[in-house]
Amino acid sequence: MAPITWLDKLEEQLNVDVDWMDPEYIKSMLPKIKFHDQTSNQLWVDIQLGHESNADLLKQVTQELKDQGWLAIYTRMAVLMCKKNIDMIQGRVLLQTLPSKAYDTEATLAHARLYDAEFKRAGISRDRFCIKIPSTGPALNAAKILQEEGIQTLGTALFGVPQAVACSQAGCLYISPYYNETQAHDDPKLWPSVKDPATEHPNSPRIIQILEVYKKLYKETGREQPLVKNASFISPEEAMAAGEMGCHSATISHTVLNELASRPYDASTQPGQGEPKRAHAYKDARVLPARFEPLLAIDPLSPENKAALDKAAHVDYLAEGGKNLDEAIAADPETAKRLKIALELFTGGENRSKEKVEKAIKEAA
Repeated sequence: MAPITWLDKLEEQLNVDVDWMDPEYIKSMLPKIKFHDQTSNQLWVDIQLGHESNADLLKQVTQELKDQGWLAIYTRMAVLMCKKNIDMIQGRVLLQTLPSKAYDTEATLAHARLYDAEFKRAGISRDRFCIKIPSTGPALNAAKILQEEGIQTLGTALFGVPQAVACSQAGCLYISPYYNETQAHDDPKLWPSVKDPATEHPNSPRIIQILEVYKKLYKETGREQPLVKNASFISPEEAMAAGEMGCHSATISHTVLNELASRPYDASTQPGQGEPKRAHAYKDARVLPARFEPLLAIDPLSPENKAALDKAAHVDYLAEGGKNLDEAIAADPETAKRLKIALELFTGGENRSKEKVEKAIKEAA
């Protein structure tokens, strides 16, 4: 019998998703795991858009849509590249609206609806996809409308409790808090490499606080709360921490997934133990382990190192086009910085894809 790996153990505690679009990689992992969701962003779409395996598809789609502009071609390509993976995963494929329009409600709505139309055209039903929406005031107002239309959304580029509460108010299916800031993936000096991430990583308190606020809101209102799909891990230890903290899923890069799959699991070497995932995330919510209780009162990412959960949980963040949320983001220097950098990073991927598509349009003329 093969030894239990870290990946096996993590899958017992939460739903393991793949944050990568390469169908060959997803296929190669099937003997070990059938991922739940496949997530993406503008960087991953751009990589696949430029991959030789999609060259003929790009030419075909460009011929079909060359008179409708680059975004129509990009969107259809993104959906068709997800379609390659749909039968190799259990759940949903996720695509992100334009980060360059993160503060434009109507543009965010329009792009999400375009994705919806393309998924329908590709034969992918609404229960098999989800649209990632940047967690800004204007974009989450778009998410609220999309949810009312039956299009499921995920609040992304999320770094703090106010954004999480706003996603709840929008009715999002998921949120993806970033465990590490995006720059830390390229700059080791920005990565808090710690032995016990669940208690020592500076972002763990915010993850715990989001989970506890959602439990409280579910208890107070009876309304379903977004499922917490933690993201942006640099080490396998951080992914395991997501399981112990009680996140409902974790979307993980292929590099970290490979490490998780290669490590035999030994409980005696782990700083803490997670619990098996529950049938209902909030009705049967896990009790917060005692070692995490001190994290409810602190916030190492804030200047005061203090959490303000009660206030954050009862603000209408979507009112006036999301004015209160954008003010809350501006008042939190770390969230404001990380959100700005993340949107710039993804907009760079968007622009590179736009160049690729516009080149294809010229060649098709």
